[in-house]
Amino acid sequence: MEAKKIVLNVNGIEVIYNHVILVLKGVSLTVPEGKIVAILGGNGAGKTTTLRAVSNLLRGERGEVTKGSIELRGERIENLSPADLVQRGVVQVMEGRHCFAHLTIEENLLTGSYTRRDKGEIAANLDKVYTYFPRLKTRRSSQAAYTSGGEQQMCAIGRALMANPSMVLLDEPSMGLAPQIVQEVFEIVKDLNTKEKVTFLLAEQNTNMALKYADYGYIMESGRVVMDGIASDLANNEDVKEFYLGMGGGERKSFKDVKSYKRRKRWLA
Repeated sequence: MEAKKIVLNVNGIEVIYNHVILVLKGVSLTVPEGKIVAILGGNGAGKTTTLRAVSNLLRGERGEVTKGSIELRGERIENLSPADLVQRGVVQVMEGRHCFAHLTIEENLLTGSYTRRDKGEIAANLDKVYTYFPRLKTRRSSQAAYTSGGEQQMCAIGRALMANPSMVLLDEPSMGLAPQIVQEVFEIVKDLNTKEKVTFLLAEQNTNMALKYADYGYIMESGRVVMDGIASDLANNEDVKEFYLGMGGGERKSFKDVKSYKRRKRWLA
């Protein structure tokens, strides 16, 4: 990772659920200011748990960080509440969008500004959200329950922006969306990163799309980081191509080859 100002430093954390289930096993990662960092891997790899550990949302799932440290701009944050982190500029967009179904799109957006007291700032942030998500402006009076999955995902990201964050934790933004909408969402994320200087830490199963837009990536398996590097280097890595991008080899493999694929992963050797 380049020697740039580090916003987030996760150092060797372990997470246990229900006092017995070890989910994260010594996870370390850093997020430089103004960058997009992706956490990649399949279901159960530990991506969402890592984001929840950072945003302190584990307690609601009966989880806790039992080892290691998490620092935001040099400050230990393990004992801060999620509301404290919002005040410090860190907002998480949950997996599955979680819009308030009975509220309109605009009412959903305004719930993201509860920490703001300046009405002028709230209005300016709402205009900014509508600039980046013009589709939301046309649906502003529609009940969220009757909007599409893509519109709800845009609403969830827009709601996070209403808190004027410096860092957004984005969990599975592509889940359940059509490929065209996925690309549109990632383009907006890139715009926000470039123009508004918002730092992103995103968890994503769509490895191809994530590596296309991220600056740096971490690949997780079974609660561990098994590989990391510059996004372009990961996208060109032969192992990543084969096991995460579906581009490895031209011949159909036998069951024996498939069964032993984990043993052939060089980063687990």
